[in-house]
Parts: sequence; C-alpha cells; structure tokens
Amino acid sequence: MLTFQKVENNQIEELADLASSIWHEYWVCLLSSEQINYMVENFQSEKAIKNQIENENYIYYFIKSGNINAGYFGMSDKDDYLFLSKLYIKKEYRHKGIGSQAFAKIKELANGKPVRLTVNKHNINSINAYKKWGFNTIDSVVTDIGSGFVMDDYIMEV
Repeated sequence: MLTFQKVENNQIEELADLASSIWHEYWVCLLSSEQINYMVENFQSEKAIKNQIENENYIYYFIKSGNINAGYFGMSDKDDYLFLSKLYIKKEYRHKGIGSQAFAKIKELANGKPVRLTVNKHNINSINAYKKWGFNTIDSVVTDIGSGFVMDDYIMEV
C-alpha cells in the first residue's frame, strides 16, 4: 500500500540521504558527476532542504510503500500555482504506477491551483510521464545555477 508522509524536521537528514542516493543513480545518463554532486549539495542536502522549508515555503513528502521510502516529492505554494520542485522514485519502484499515485496526491494538495514544474529537456521519460498526466509545455528556460553549471529546462503546467 502506498502512503504519503509529510517530512518533519527530524526527518530532513533521512530525506537528504534518500535524495542523494536517487540523484546519483538517476542523473548519471544526463549530467556529469560534478554537476550531480553540485546540485545535490546546493538543492537536496540537509542544509538546503532545511532552508527551503524554513524560508521558501517548501513542503516535502515521503512516498512510502509499506514502511519503505520509495521516493519523495517537494513543492512550494506560490500565489498563482503550486510549484512541483521534485518528484523522485527509487529505481526499483519505477514503472509501477507510483508516480501517477503521487501526482494524484500532489493535485489534491494543490487545491485547485495549477501545478507547474521544470524538467530537463533531455529527460524524455519524465517529460512523457508529465504529458500523460496532462501537463503542457508553456516555456523553456536556461538557468545559471553557479560554478559553470546550467539547468536547461522546459516549464510545464497542468
């Protein structure tokens, strides 16, 4: 059975460890190990997640299969939309409908607001999943994230 558990302050280290393991497995086909390490440190480390929750209106949820953390998502409530910042699932839990169930929960949490996200332009599997869930590409953006790295993304919304 799949459940969604809001991440509490005493679970941020656990979330950061989960994020690091998934990112280092998932992104190796699209990004250099240097960029993965940089992004994990700056966006998914314990310190970064704590800052996002305390200062950027972020909420994170574990995606739980039984007692196992099968993945997680993070979002930030904006004035006109819900920004889905992260949705990651462990390799052994992918292609089992968990992403669709997580997205249903995210839409519920959006409370009628549009859901917006950014996705790497070369991340075809995720783009296809988002299209299946009704997302449309509304823009594209290249964002300088420092240290010579950029994120080359589509902005999608449903």
